[in-house]
Amino acid sequence: MENSKALDRLKALFDDGGFTEIDGYSKSADGEAEAVAGFGYINGRGVYAFSQDVSVNCGAFSVSQCRKINKIYDLAIKTGCPVVGIYDSNGVKLTEGFEVLNAYGEIVKASAAMSGVCPQISVIAGSCLGTSALIANLADVVVAVRDADFYVSVPSEVTAEQSAKEGTVDILCDDFGKACEEVKNVLDLLPSNNLDVVPSFDSQNSQKAVDNKDALSLIKSIADDGTVAELKSEYAANCNTALATFNGATVGFVAFDGGALCPACAYKAEAMVKLCDAYSIPIITVANADGLIREKENQMLTALTKLTSAYASATTAKISVITGTSVGSAYIALAGKGANADYTIAWDSAVASPLDADAAVAFFYNDRLANGEDREELKKEYEASLASPYTAAACGAVDDICTPDKTAEKLAAALDMLEGKRENTLPRKHSVK
Repeated sequence: MENSKALDRLKALFDDGGFTEIDGYSKSADGEAEAVAGFGYINGRGVYAFSQDVSVNCGAFSVSQCRKINKIYDLAIKTGCPVVGIYDSNGVKLTEGFEVLNAYGEIVKASAAMSGVCPQISVIAGSCLGTSALIANLADVVVAVRDADFYVSVPSEVTAEQSAKEGTVDILCDDFGKACEEVKNVLDLLPSNNLDVVPSFDSQNSQKAVDNKDALSLIKSIADDGTVAELKSEYAANCNTALATFNGATVGFVAFDGGALCPACAYKAEAMVKLCDAYSIPIITVANADGLIREKENQMLTALTKLTSAYASATTAKISVITGTSVGSAYIALAGKGANADYTIAWDSAVASPLDADAAVAFFYNDRLANGEDREELKKEYEASLASPYTAAACGAVDDICTPDKTAEKLAAALDMLEGKRENTLPRKHSVK
């Protein structure tokens, strides 16, 4: 193995800097190798990885490099191991014509075939442009260095930071060293493949106060100390998604801050649900959303349809916790037992209703409004009676009610109950929406 930036990056990624190189003698027609690939261990677990080197032929995708990367995917599928791709290339080696374009397509095919089978993580360490960006974005998790270039339409002024704000990048880091740390953290929380069990660790969960905090603080108050890996943190601020451990086992969190559901947070939540379901990671949804935004009607419809479909078709354990307001279509998508939750818990102070308060007052209390009663007082009455969690529990829409300080205890019992969940689905290739 010759010294190169690609080699140094793989050494930084693998435990003790050691790995077995794969196709080490494979070179392009000009006698150079634009990428290094190999197998090693990350925190003790087997992982395949490749790293491009922009200092060699600008890291250009050549036929030789594509074959090397395809071999990584082939071996990963056979052995059930994750793949980490470190991207730093200015494009494709056009002098190799259609042969390299076909080889490019083979990587796309291999990555798509492995999606949901073994975890894939992309690290955008430098330039990742055009079709390279498409391949990198096929991964389950995309980690990018802040000064990297990551876009599909060349040329472009889009920065990695902007990509993070628009949800394309899952984790944004200041440098490659920090990116490696994030990759190791995420891999720790994911199983090696979709037949493997969810990772478990010694629990480090201290007794923390749980109350009506912002969504991220609520996640951290429930999860084991120091285990929260937030994804898409720069995107859709009124929804937080994260992998973490709870009582030592990996779970996924989808938590809302109490505002109206918007298309961006629906897309963000959908991505998290699909990631967790692919690897049978239990999903804990903090259902605190005050209906839907009134703007972007068609976009909202599409996004909510995709989110509802993702929840309804997910076969992993799904637990919803109604912590604040959960009304209308947001209630059905996030907390409704028919389409979503195996088990629904509500705080005793929560509001759960198929209608928002204004619409409900107009529907149920129309005569009293006509007689001059105050709308705000009627809304309070509705929330305390018909929209009460106790009313929802009486008809089976909520399974349990608790005070905030009992949330972790109730979640632990529900996860224990659902540990052996098995759900058979109708035979099909995939859902349409």
